[in-house]
Amino acid sequence: MFWKLFRLYPEPCAFLAKLELARALKNCSSVLDVGCGKNSPLKIFELNHLTGLEGYAPDAEAARRLGTHDEVVTGDLRQMEQHFKPGQFDACVAWDVIEHLPKLDGLKMLRDMERASAKRTIIFTPNGFLPQFHTEDADLQQHLSGWDAQEMRQQGYRVIGLLGLKSLRGEYHVLKRSPKFFWAFIALITHLFWTRNHPEKAAAILCIKEKNAA
Repeated sequence: MFWKLFRLYPEPCAFLAKLELARALKNCSSVLDVGCGKNSPLKIFELNHLTGLEGYAPDAEAARRLGTHDEVVTGDLRQMEQHFKPGQFDACVAWDVIEHLPKLDGLKMLRDMERASAKRTIIFTPNGFLPQFHTEDADLQQHLSGWDAQEMRQQGYRVIGLLGLKSLRGEYHVLKRSPKFFWAFIALITHLFWTRNHPEKAAAILCIKEKNAA
């Protein structure tokens, strides 16, 4: 898995983000990938059963065609309780998803994911509101809310900072300055020595909540 990750995510910070996800999925064999899209990072992990939930029908169909998941459900992320039972999965993961929902819908999604998970809930999102717009009219790519480290801690999540300093990245977490290799190195250094443990300054946050957390 290590070398497969490196080939798919050669930028150091992106690679480290996926390693953090792998650690968060430790001891989880069944996973619900919420808002899975057609190119989910979870597809490379060795899981006994990976279920995708996708609200944009063309991406759901593409995921089925590409075989990224053992099962793909086309459905509204805001109505998760209609598709899944309490504790059905070891973990529920939403990678770059919650920011595409209005705040109240995002809060409901958190509760629904926590309900469907037996061990932990995992959220990856930009740190705070990051403007992003549609590439297609109905593709659900527009950002409608922002979630920061403090708010996620208040929701009971442990928060890790990812992708280096927030000021270095724009839409889709792309580095804003050139040459890219230089600013990728700067992002890596800031991640290793500051923003991983100070997520308030990070470009993105990984939020993990154990099922038995208060």
